[in-house]
Amino acid sequence: MATFALYVQSPVYGCQTLASLLRFAGAAFDLQHQIDHIFFYQDAVLAVSADSDLPSDEPDNVAKLVDFCQQQHIPLLYCVTAAEKRGIATETRPARAGFIAAGLAEFAMRLDAVDRVVQF
Repeated sequence: MATFALYVQSPVYGCQTLASLLRFAGAAFDLQHQIDHIFFYQDAVLAVSADSDLPSDEPDNVAKLVDFCQQQHIPLLYCVTAAEKRGIATETRPARAGFIAAGLAEFAMRLDAVDRVVQF
């Protein structure tokens, strides 16, 4: 049984990033592995925006991920600096519920507790 950290840095809208992450996370749990946390960095922090407006024919994989992580008690961390640079997670644009502000230092410290890091 392994413990994973999932690291997301690629865009999360208009691509398969979150769908792939959800499939991996589900398979990991089915095989009795653990996920210590999921960390969003660079353009992936766009997932944190509470005011995203998706077309009606697009699945809301961010909402699916938040639900999955709440059920499995997996912290969803995002780089606060990367978010602020993109105008997200500010007083006027709050972060989506379920996400926790963190920094690269916290991400690095949490890596001591995992066996593998999987990048999306």
